[in-house]
Amino acid sequence: MNVSKATADLCDAHPDAAQACEPVFLLFGGRRAFSGPVSTVRCFEDNSRVKEAVESPGDGRVLVVDGGGSRRCALFGGNLGVAAVKNGWAGVIINGCIRDSVELDQLDLGIRALGTMPLRSVKRGEGERDVPVRLAGASFRPGDFVYADDDGVVVAHGPLA
Repeated sequence: MNVSKATADLCDAHPDAAQACEPVFLLFGGRRAFSGPVSTVRCFEDNSRVKEAVESPGDGRVLVVDGGGSRRCALFGGNLGVAAVKNGWAGVIINGCIRDSVELDQLDLGIRALGTMPLRSVKRGEGERDVPVRLAGASFRPGDFVYADDDGVVVAHGPLA
């Protein structure tokens, strides 16, 4: 799904519906602006559920990952980025780190994350999918709509026009 309006315009037009995230995310990926329905993962230093998600059909959704803000390992990298594009994900927002940033910047995928870290996560099969999460001062529920562009990330409980 393409962003039809800038996040600033959405906030102005829908002050009671749009939640703006705190400006903690850096921009990665080849798609600067993206939007779509939310799917979520909650995990900590284990990207098993992230891998499961991006290897499943994305259908234009945005994966929102609450990684607990950890900067000790990456939850997303080049292989998962390729899988996300192949499976139709519009973007990924990670309260944590990525790796392979140069490779990810070549993909048609929007990515927001706290930063980069070359160490990969462990895989213990832990974490939860499609549960409510809260990150950067905003709440995300599966099925909410998220919009991201150069100005920030906005989430609402339904599509904003």
